[in-house]
This record gives sequence, structure tokens and C-alpha cells, in this order.
Amino acid sequence: MDWVLLAVIAIGLSLAMSIAWSTQRVTGLSGWIDTIWSLAVGVGGAAAALVAVGNFERRVVVLLIIGTWALRLGSHIGLRTRGSVEDPRYKKLMEEWGGSAASRLFLFLQIQAVAAFVLVLAVYLAASNNAPFPRLIDALSLIVAVVALAGEAISDRQLARFRKSPEAKTGICETGLWRYSRHPNYFFEWLFWCCWPLFALSVSTWSWLSLLAPLLMYWLLVNVSGIPPLEEHMLRSRGLKFRALQARVNAFFPGPRKSDSSYQGKQP
Repeated sequence: MDWVLLAVIAIGLSLAMSIAWSTQRVTGLSGWIDTIWSLAVGVGGAAAALVAVGNFERRVVVLLIIGTWALRLGSHIGLRTRGSVEDPRYKKLMEEWGGSAASRLFLFLQIQAVAAFVLVLAVYLAASNNAPFPRLIDALSLIVAVVALAGEAISDRQLARFRKSPEAKTGICETGLWRYSRHPNYFFEWLFWCCWPLFALSVSTWSWLSLLAPLLMYWLLVNVSGIPPLEEHMLRSRGLKFRALQARVNAFFPGPRKSDSSYQGKQP
């Protein structure tokens, strides 16, 4: 483990989230926070891949994968944020925090920097793997990464197309991948981080730490900053329509649609 490199990356992530805090305070748009966070993780992961001492071919693949992820997600969120209104999740937090919103947001973003470090650590461990490349598990890792990147891009494109339609004002997206999961973009984001433990798998003492990335991402998306605040907002804005969707479509893992007749039977 290159502790000096990891310390430099940790400091860089903290500085990046400080910049994200300043950007939000100036613009009033919290979408820039997630844009900067995505790019910061990408830069940290790229630095780890370049400096790690693992197999060269695997390091190149790791660099390409994390770079593709960061550029796609960062540009997607950035384009969506430009000229938009405040993110409802952050808006609710700021309202709850009241007069201490500025200081509490800064602390909140430093916690995000810690989460980013856990993800970059998984990339570093993958790039540090000295096992011959490619192995069968490397092929599986690459398949997982490609499927995840494609799935998230398709989900985001389908949602963006829906938001431009007349139905978006009062309806809910149930087209394409959104027919089988209420949050397919979150699912594929989690799946992406599952590729790193596979790339990192070796006899190294530290390789098991790469499992923290998908575990952390699942916890954040399903229980903390992903699904809960977004669905709370959807319930406020769409009411019974969204409750009906909850009855027939899985929240996270894509699966067969369920009949909502049982829910409809409970309607007054």
C-alpha cells in the first residue's frame, strides 16, 4: 500500500468537496456538488491507476474504466444542472438545517469526501493487483463494468427523454428500464462498483478492502442519500400515482412488474 499516495488523494478529495461547497454557495445549485464529486472520484482513481505498481495492462484498463465513468456521469449531471432549479434532496436538507445550513453543508460534503476515498481505494487496489492479465475473473470484471456503464447511460437517457414529454408534468417515467426498477440508474451505479473487487481479487492482504466500495454504495443509494429522499419528494409531488408505482415496480433491483390490483383494492 502506498500510504503517501493515498494521503495525497484523501487531501485532494477533501479540497475538491470544499470547492463544491463554495460553488453551491455562489450558484445556489447543489447539482454542481454531485458533478464535482464525480469528477473528483475520477481524478483520484486515475491518479491511483497511474501510480500503482500493479500489472501494467490491468492498470490501463482500470484507468480507462474509471475515466469513462467519471466523464460520463460528471458531464451528465453538469448538463442537467446548468440552468436548472435546486436539487429537491439538497433543498430539503438546507431547509431543515436553517441558519446553520452553510456550516452543516460543509461538514456533509467532507463526509462525502470520505465516501469518495473509499471508492478510490477500491480502484487503487484493483490497479495494484500484480496477477497476470487477463484472467477469467478480469473478463468478468470488464463485462460487469461495461453492462453497468451502458445500463446507467441508457437509464439516464430514457429519463431525460421522458422529462421533455408533456406527461412529465404530472406523470412518472415507466418506459424502458424504468418499467422494471423505480431507480435503474441507481442500480447500475451500484453494479459498476461491483467490478472493482473482481479486478482487485488476489492474495494481497489488502485486496478484501475493495469490497467496501459496493457495500458503501449500496448503503448510500438504498438507505441514505439516494432512494429515501428522492421517493419522499416523489410522494409529495405525485401522491397516489407514485404509491401505485411502488406497489408494482421494485425499488432497486430490476425484476418483473407486479400487479397493483391489491393496492387498488385498498383505495377508498
